[in-house]
Amino acid sequence: MRTTRLASIAGGTALVALLTACVSRPVVNVPAPTVLAPAVTTAPASLEYGRVVGIEYFPGGVSSTGINVPGAIVGGVAGALLGSQVGGGSGRDAATILGGAAGAAVGSQVGKSASATNPVYRVSIQTEQGVMRTYDVPATGDLRIGDRVRVENGVIYRS
Repeated sequence: MRTTRLASIAGGTALVALLTACVSRPVVNVPAPTVLAPAVTTAPASLEYGRVVGIEYFPGGVSSTGINVPGAIVGGVAGALLGSQVGGGSGRDAATILGGAAGAAVGSQVGKSASATNPVYRVSIQTEQGVMRTYDVPATGDLRIGDRVRVENGVIYRS
């Protein structure tokens, strides 16, 4: 019985962690920037020309993963412990799983909020050679979608 409950808790927590990773970030198309030094960029040539094809705004910045794993684990364990205090028998098992799932979701979001970065704009540029490049910049300046740009040593200039 004890092993079954532990397996239920672990399985529920893993399921919630996987489901929380599927949560999408809101994307807002905003009129574009001008002269900007990118915070993160793909490795461009020293001088390229292209057109701005997209600008996305990320109010909480961008991260490499869609889930805050430490927050999800701590929240899942705490939720499962609280859920195991409710009901009895199979109802207790269900409450444990649901508590772990809810705790992991909440813990992941709280962890993301605690480690939130500054807002960024992701500028997508299609070069004249047909290569797509993305740049994460703190502000867009006066760039607009459709503007012709020059990217020189990782800095975007309107041309």
